[in-house]
Amino acid sequence: MKSLKFLTFFIAALLFSASANADIYTNKHGVAIRGYDPVAYFEQNQPTKGKKTISVKHDNGATYRFSSEANRDLFVANPDKYLPQYGGYCAFGVAMAVQKFATDPKAWSIVDGKLYLNLNPKVQKRWKTDVPGFIRGSENNWPLIVSIPQKDLAKGKRPAGVTVGPQ
Repeated sequence: MKSLKFLTFFIAALLFSASANADIYTNKHGVAIRGYDPVAYFEQNQPTKGKKTISVKHDNGATYRFSSEANRDLFVANPDKYLPQYGGYCAFGVAMAVQKFATDPKAWSIVDGKLYLNLNPKVQKRWKTDVPGFIRGSENNWPLIVSIPQKDLAKGKRPAGVTVGPQ
């Protein structure tokens, strides 16, 4: 019985630490996507600057800005639908397991209802050469690198199991 309680506590602690360690790309003020409206990518099919006066602090700790109250309300009703993949870090960088790169809100794509951001248009062009393969690589790598500090990734520290490039 004691071991079952311990196991339950241990699993709960792991789950809590995984969610508490979610790494979200924000500016120094805690604003995600450089202040762009995550809903606009889906509803207006373009990157649109959000307004400081229309914002929401999400459970992940980041503040998201919106271009309209309607977009804010859509986000509040279903944030997982609109949040960028990989905490808003460059999807190509995650696939390459190189680093958690910042992103340019104008270098974006929606694939299968998910928002992917890239470092810049040049990187996005490379990403588009094999989107399904890079997504598979990113999906493999993100759980392995999410909790590793950027400074360690920049030094070349990689956990076992990461893949490089499209898979």
